[in-house]
Amino acid sequence: MKLTDFSILCCGVLLNALAQLGLKAATRVTGPLLATDSGVWRRGLELLSVPPLWYALFAYGLSVIVWLVGLSRVPVSQAYPLLSLGYVINIGLAWWLLGEVPNVQRVAGIGIIVLGVVVVARS
Repeated sequence: MKLTDFSILCCGVLLNALAQLGLKAATRVTGPLLATDSGVWRRGLELLSVPPLWYALFAYGLSVIVWLVGLSRVPVSQAYPLLSLGYVINIGLAWWLLGEVPNVQRVAGIGIIVLGVVVVARS
């Protein structure tokens, strides 16, 4: 895989990871979505007024466009495993930005994923 293709795909993965963090940040503002009579609808409507939700949705849309560019240049069987890098990005940024502390087992599992991504990217 060429470095430019890898960079494009990684940009798409990063945007997707940022979208996840934005969604989490939005639900931290409104609180959990509970399956009570009106809880989900009320919280859902509250979410519409939270800026991180809109940033997250924008990041998702942009990530799809970037990912399409990447897929037009690389076989999907080679590109798709790179989505697993989102685990690495998310665990690091969630720790840094949201205060979510990862445990050893989670970090070890992500290390195994990274090793797999390296093997696939070099093929």
